[in-house]
Amino acid sequence: RYQQAHTERLTAAQEIVSARKSVTGNVDAAVLKYRAAQDSVTSLRNMARDLVRDARGSASYSDANYVFPTFVTTQMPIGIVGLIIAAIFAAAMSSISAELNSLATATVIDFYRRHINPDGDDARMIAVSRMATLFWGVFACIAAYYAANLGSLIEVVNKFGSFFYGSLLGVFVLAIGTKRATSRGAFWGLLAGMTSIALVNYYADIAGVFKSVTGSDAMLVHVEAMKISFLWFNVIGCAVVIIVGMIISYLDPTPPKVDAKTLLDKE
Repeated sequence: RYQQAHTERLTAAQEIVSARKSVTGNVDAAVLKYRAAQDSVTSLRNMARDLVRDARGSASYSDANYVFPTFVTTQMPIGIVGLIIAAIFAAAMSSISAELNSLATATVIDFYRRHINPDGDDARMIAVSRMATLFWGVFACIAAYYAANLGSLIEVVNKFGSFFYGSLLGVFVLAIGTKRATSRGAFWGLLAGMTSIALVNYYADIAGVFKSVTGSDAMLVHVEAMKISFLWFNVIGCAVVIIVGMIISYLDPTPPKVDAKTLLDKE
């Protein structure tokens, strides 16, 4: 049934394109047909989701996160299962330890030593570092508890990470790709990139925004048909950082030329 509904939706979408290219095409009828097909697809998805939830009982997690573990434990040979599980735990422990160490270090160096106790001795700094590690560990546990109910973990990680990944990539491109970039341009470009990702994440449904601004239903084929995928967030953030950073950099005075060989000789 789902395959049939998906085929009907695809056919309706192709009819919309053909109707728009044709002078005598009936776009409204094609749009209505597409909406009916999409409603059928959505209904089947909701039905399948409800069946999974009924089978799982009252568990408040998304079954999408259990596809890979279930496949590994049920389809892989016994020895391979152990290796994969060990690799997953090793990667998780490495990421967690690096995360806690980085957060504790930033807390002590950038906040405690700089603003609270600049003259503290090493023993005091170690004690504060341990307390910061404990705090961030508890915070991570609480965040993980609530993140488990946000849906697919891959999508959640990419959505949150896209606020930084694409914007930081844009800063590196500015620094490496052009000699005209300035620190002020990189700073405001970074802020603009993060802001753009926040706006795109909030207004990801282009068709809905178009209708809310113009009041027209012409562009509103369906929410899913016009939605920007979260995989594009990094590209958008990087592009905004580069564009805004270059504009501001060219408005700034030309930075002085620095001879790398001279700097190395001074060292």
